[in-house]
Amino acid sequence: MSADQASEMIEIVVVGAHLSGMPLNGELTSRGGQFRRAGETTKSYRLNALPGGPPKRPGLIRIAEGEGHAIAVEVWALPAEGFGTFVAGIPAPLCIGTVRLADGTSPKGFLVEPEGLIGATDISEFGGWRAYMAALAATTTSAA
Repeated sequence: MSADQASEMIEIVVVGAHLSGMPLNGELTSRGGQFRRAGETTKSYRLNALPGGPPKRPGLIRIAEGEGHAIAVEVWALPAEGFGTFVAGIPAPLCIGTVRLADGTSPKGFLVEPEGLIGATDISEFGGWRAYMAALAATTTSAA
């Protein structure tokens, strides 16, 4: 990749099925996506498990600063064209907005429209999608 192409990369915050190793990560890598860093949001978010699927999907929503949780995320970067085709395929109630990260940056990233929270379960106390999915797997394993 040339320096010009690298400068045209657009960062995007992912929180669920697009994380490294998760079912939809290939939607990033197939568009030239590059992992930039792991991090967390400011303490102004709630994470919800949305109804429906598969795959299971989270919904991140911003609330008042200090009234939410820091949620684990990954920051990826996509070439401008890949970013455009990726965003065009995002189904409602998910959307792209500005996500405030604890490192002081505010890249674009996945959020959920409030209507999408109908029937959702608040999973903020897990601190991220991976921890929630691990807890689900442990529950399923112990129930078997």
